[in-house]
Amino acid sequence: MNAEKAGTEDIEALVNMRLSYLTEDSGGLGAQDLAAIKRELPGYFQSHLDRDLFAYVIRDGQAIVSCAFLLIVEKPMSPAFINGRTGIVLNVYTRPAFRRRGCAGSLMEALLSAAKKMDISVIELKATKDGYPVYRAAGFTDDDSGYRVMKRKNR
Repeated sequence: MNAEKAGTEDIEALVNMRLSYLTEDSGGLGAQDLAAIKRELPGYFQSHLDRDLFAYVIRDGQAIVSCAFLLIVEKPMSPAFINGRTGIVLNVYTRPAFRRRGCAGSLMEALLSAAKKMDISVIELKATKDGYPVYRAAGFTDDDSGYRVMKRKNR
């Protein structure tokens, strides 16, 4: 499985992959959320792809069957991210018929290689039970910083 960087010509397919990921991850999307994502996501990709968002894909012929996103975030420097450039891995998703063939591992290799060339200090992700072994094999470790991840919805 060869991973490659996606381009703006892949936006429609990336939207579909994101929707598949979100649907599977959340157990389904409401009609309002689905409509909003379909409407707004192409513009997001158009504005961010190859600027602060990098998408890596695996194809079967012309069809994208697996993808992973790397979002670059610049923060004030600290010992935890000495140059302030951090990455967040998002949307690692493989279509069901192509799972257990090494797609996620290949995507992570390409993504991590690119992150190294971009001088990213640290890369974070949230792992599912199925994805955890893939990320461990790629060198990710459990966060034992003592901080608890928290969030607050703002809508």
